[in-house]
Amino acid sequence: MSRLKAVFRQTCTLTLSLGVVATGLSSCKKSSNKDEDYVGNWFRSYDFEGVARTEAVSFVIGNNAYVGTGYKKDDERLNDFWAFDQTTATWYQKADMPAKGRNSAVAFSIGNKGYVGTGYDGISYLKDFWEYDADSNSWTRKADFGGSGRYGAAAFAINGKGYITTGYDDNFLKDLWEYDPATNQWVQKASLAGTKRKDALAFVIGNTAYVCTGLNNGAYPDDMWAYDGNTNVWTQKRRLINVSDEDYDDNYNIIRSNASSFVIDGLAYVTTGEHNGVTGTTWMYEPNSDIWTQKTTFEATTRIGAIGFSLNNRGYITTGNNSSANFDDMWEFAPYAKKVDND
Repeated sequence: MSRLKAVFRQTCTLTLSLGVVATGLSSCKKSSNKDEDYVGNWFRSYDFEGVARTEAVSFVIGNNAYVGTGYKKDDERLNDFWAFDQTTATWYQKADMPAKGRNSAVAFSIGNKGYVGTGYDGISYLKDFWEYDADSNSWTRKADFGGSGRYGAAAFAINGKGYITTGYDDNFLKDLWEYDPATNQWVQKASLAGTKRKDALAFVIGNTAYVCTGLNNGAYPDDMWAYDGNTNVWTQKRRLINVSDEDYDDNYNIIRSNASSFVIDGLAYVTTGEHNGVTGTTWMYEPNSDIWTQKTTFEATTRIGAIGFSLNNRGYITTGNNSSANFDDMWEFAPYAKKVDND
């Protein structure tokens, strides 16, 4: 980028109106890195009632978000599960997963069933796979994951099937496996087309899954990919750093690992994680324009290994840790609100 361009470049994000997020960029004012210029407000929600932990998993069924497993401290790994009922704003302890405690596992939901698998128990990379029935509050062991035992993978569900990709098994991975609950079988599908990685993010908007961020050989991959389960094709999206000659990515610095995400109104939000230190910067992804917009920085203690989930178009972040402590606080993000301090 030329010095002249750097001096005179101007950007802005169009005003949000009636819940519609503008996706264009114009030259209405010079770009700023001041957090008060960003839109969105984080506020303290209903704290997770289980023990503080990091690198847990979550899935959503109906009005409930389920949170479990994770690393406690002193090499203790957990297998308990808790449900947050949004209608009563209460956490309820559920049946423990009858398997080894673990961290860095994956989870997704299909219908009224949740699925949990892979992870690390302190000794082995795991590949067992479990189904949770919300109606009976019970667990059933299903066919082991079709790939290698691993931790730090990413998972998602689209079109009634579950998928696990990436991770680490003494090798950084990019294979993709599809689980069909109707047949209880795993089938290998087209591998992620980009960089191998662990501790990546996966989120779903509509019927498309997106995989981005993570860590590979000490570097943070900047590529992002969209997966179409109907065609078994990966499509590359815009990169997560400033690489173009256009204005839209001038301030991009989205790359990170061990981050968290959620989806509200068809828009994805990525926050927390690690990029040469723990970060709380928050970015919103608009799939139609394939453009990211920076939002208000996460207002709680910055952390890695947190989990994010959405309930009825409301996004939450909970658990995680930094160098000194695990966390059990929960925070909600209001994407269109003005930032309010100390709420």
